[in-house]
Amino acid sequence: MDFAQHVGQGYGAEWRGILFRQTFPQLSDVITKTKKWFPRIFPDAIFNESKFTWVFMTGENLRLSYMEKEDDYWNYHGAAYPWIGWEELTTWPDDKCYKVMMACSRSSRPGMPRKYRATTNPYGPGHNFVKSRFKLPIPPGQVEGRVVTEDSLSRVAIRSLLEENQVLLSAEPDYVDKIKAAARSPAELRAWLNDDWDIVAGGMFDDVWSPAHHRIPNLVFSEIPRGWKLNRSYDHGQSKPFSVGWWAESNGEPMMVGTLKVGAVRGDIIRIAEWYGCTERPNEGVRLLSTQIAEGIREKQADWGIDARVRPGPADTSVFDDYEPGKSVAGDMLRKGVRWTRADKRPGSRKHGWEQVRKLLKGAIPGKEGIRETPGLFICERCEDFFRTVPVLPRGKTDMDDVDTRTEDHIADEMRYRLREKVRSMGVSNF
Repeated sequence: MDFAQHVGQGYGAEWRGILFRQTFPQLSDVITKTKKWFPRIFPDAIFNESKFTWVFMTGENLRLSYMEKEDDYWNYHGAAYPWIGWEELTTWPDDKCYKVMMACSRSSRPGMPRKYRATTNPYGPGHNFVKSRFKLPIPPGQVEGRVVTEDSLSRVAIRSLLEENQVLLSAEPDYVDKIKAAARSPAELRAWLNDDWDIVAGGMFDDVWSPAHHRIPNLVFSEIPRGWKLNRSYDHGQSKPFSVGWWAESNGEPMMVGTLKVGAVRGDIIRIAEWYGCTERPNEGVRLLSTQIAEGIREKQADWGIDARVRPGPADTSVFDDYEPGKSVAGDMLRKGVRWTRADKRPGSRKHGWEQVRKLLKGAIPGKEGIRETPGLFICERCEDFFRTVPVLPRGKTDMDDVDTRTEDHIADEMRYRLREKVRSMGVSNF
């Protein structure tokens, strides 16, 4: 309807639009709706079945298409679409497709409207980037969100709630009950029914993640007890972000951080620092050489005064592969004084690793008596990219025991390597 309101307004064939869904099967619902509505509003409009395009009597046309990955842009390169729409924006895991098509949002006709539109619900793989881009949630009682201006372009979110759709609710009085039955988690239900953008939309950890318990003040490096084990873990990336995490594992001797007692249970693991190699764009790497990353690691450890204490930790096994005879990422980094051990990549290690993360997150939450008896996982406040990416990790569409690998999961993988190392060192066989 946003596109159709400009049909017959004198723009003719210059008024062109394209409406995207992520995959072709998802597009079928859009096609069905347009076939239901457009002939009633524009009796002379024709739908080209082979091109999935509506052509209107006065020359305007609307194409219905799909775009699954950024490289699909080349199917549209050079085209001019003054109207571009995205249906269910959070089904895309990041903003790459959404942004790259802005190059086609243009027209040579002066005064032609330019419109970039999207519909979406909270939840889904792209929940995090949509929430960040549009500064969601919208404050209670308001319909329009805050206008965000970036690079001279402005954007805004407009709230629409289920109870506004009286046509649907009149035809389906039990629709709300159907939504409640279909929701796979309390968070998903709040997203669908209440437009709740403050949910932890990840799914993998939403039932065990508690910022009040897992997020702790920054540890002073020089005050970490000498009996604690310090090491690091690594997930390599160049076009995608790399992630280095530094960890302290308690021997049961607690330390005080302000008024908070940390590490009171032997085996407690604290993420004390991180280095995440990303640009300002989600899930885009800074393309540093492995030698530069190694030098950066040594510099940071020296600045923190822990270089002599940090032991080698696990890294993705791909860093040990030769990229040319006799040369590997691990070898390059070793020459700069940074050594890694091999992460556990045996069959089943991913799922077991996520289960270990869940177990340690749960261990950080005191029981009814306010007492913890099993080791927990804690994250220092300085680890901002952890808080941005890990709690919102969604479960996979086809495998609910694994995360959706299309999302920004590099810190989570690096964490999983470290926590799997803990289990192996303890000799636990069922993980």
